[in-house]
Amino acid sequence: MKKEDIEGLLRDVADFPKPGIVFKDITPLLGHGAAFHALIDLMAEAFAHQRISKVVAVEARGFVFGAALADRLGAGLVLVRKPGKLPYETIGVSYDLEYGQDRLEVHVDAFAPTERALIVDDVLATGGTAAAAIALARKAGAEVVGAAFVIELAFLGGRAKLGETPSWALFSY
Repeated sequence: MKKEDIEGLLRDVADFPKPGIVFKDITPLLGHGAAFHALIDLMAEAFAHQRISKVVAVEARGFVFGAALADRLGAGLVLVRKPGKLPYETIGVSYDLEYGQDRLEVHVDAFAPTERALIVDDVLATGGTAAAAIALARKAGAEVVGAAFVIELAFLGGRAKLGETPSWALFSY
């Protein structure tokens, strides 16, 4: 399946979640087995030679792509969650939102000292969540070797918040 075929399964939803926003809906892509498989193949190919030991998936849609990618890369999966969602001892990072703050957490034992981590989420928008996930993985002891997204909303400038972390997105708008 070609990249254009996968892109054809993305759906624009006007005025969601609020007026003036055009939401990129990935659910038709998730519902198409061959397209989802091809997407994970493309993500895996982009990082195949990076010796990834952990895929770090950001709540919640990042879990979908992260789990499949971890399997394809033969890597472990680390879940990055909002506060109070993980059952064991956690460490966290707070980050700024447009109107306030949020926080991400991970288990304290999520990484061994030499593990190479890949951050995965569905969309790179303003970059705050991705930057926080990178900072959190590093704080937990991982070497972050990259970040992967299905969609980058380039006009929002989020890639700049990732610093020197290499990033990859299948689609950029």
